[in-house]
Amino acid sequence: MANLKDVAKLAGVSTATVSRVINGSEKVSSDTKRKILKAIKTLDFKPSRVAQRLRYKDGKRKLIGLIVPDIQNPFYVDVVRGVEDVTYANNFAILICNFAQNAEREKLYIELMQIESVDGLIVAPVDENDPKVINLIKSGLPVVCIDRGITSEPVDIVVVDNEQGAFNAVDYLISKGHKRIAHIAGLPNIPTSIQRLNGYKAALKKARIKFDENLVRFGDSKHVSGKNFTEELLNIPEPPTAFFTGNNLITLGALETIHSRGLKIPEEIAIIGFDDMPWSISLNPPLTAVSQPGYDIGRSSAEMLFQRIYDPNRSTVKLELKTKLIKRNSC
Repeated sequence: MANLKDVAKLAGVSTATVSRVINGSEKVSSDTKRKILKAIKTLDFKPSRVAQRLRYKDGKRKLIGLIVPDIQNPFYVDVVRGVEDVTYANNFAILICNFAQNAEREKLYIELMQIESVDGLIVAPVDENDPKVINLIKSGLPVVCIDRGITSEPVDIVVVDNEQGAFNAVDYLISKGHKRIAHIAGLPNIPTSIQRLNGYKAALKKARIKFDENLVRFGDSKHVSGKNFTEELLNIPEPPTAFFTGNNLITLGALETIHSRGLKIPEEIAIIGFDDMPWSISLNPPLTAVSQPGYDIGRSSAEMLFQRIYDPNRSTVKLELKTKLIKRNSC
């Protein structure tokens, strides 16, 4: 691989002059710049991004961090795409970490971000009182919270209206004649689970259906909890006629149990999932789902982060995006 000295030798200039061209300095003549760029192309020279980051005169490292709770979840894949597109367009690199809903792993990755001196961080906190994220905000590092906010500190936030999305789903099930509607929620300590449960309760209240805690289960937001809790709920004395599942992985688990029992959807059991999935239309029958704009969450959070990086004193913003109920044939 060619290095800086090779480029300088071929162009007939000093390594310092090559470095100035690479870093966009205007203190190089157009003729010299052409020679250097030609040498770079001839040698297929790739400047060290780490070295470049250390030399940026504006103090920026051209690197942001993104910490998500579950990269296996298709929702977060969409978020990552949105963040990455904006980051690339701004000539920044991105460091992505998955903490798998584990507080110790989150702590490790936050420390890594600090060691790497990222210019800013996009993070889905463990909960609304996450001390590690709070300390980062207090330190002055530009931070944007996604999916879940922080209540005790001013911080930029991008979320969706989880309560309204859940309300719409359960209200639709009720309109189809269901009264025994089970809800399998995610982790009980995260705001999204609480908000979706509140939407579930609000829809029941509107229809004057008494809330039955026996029809609610809190899982771990994973496939296995959807599978096991669906089995459990179908075995109670008065089983539900419909399910509202808290995220797409729980939905997949619930569908596995429903299909293993040979139950017909929607004739014998109905289901609506929170989070639409790319393959929802391919299921048999196609799944009715609450769609949340994962890509837009990622894109908006990255745009917000860059605004914060270049204007650290601006007022904090909370952006709440809308969900959409995609009606198909599972209820």
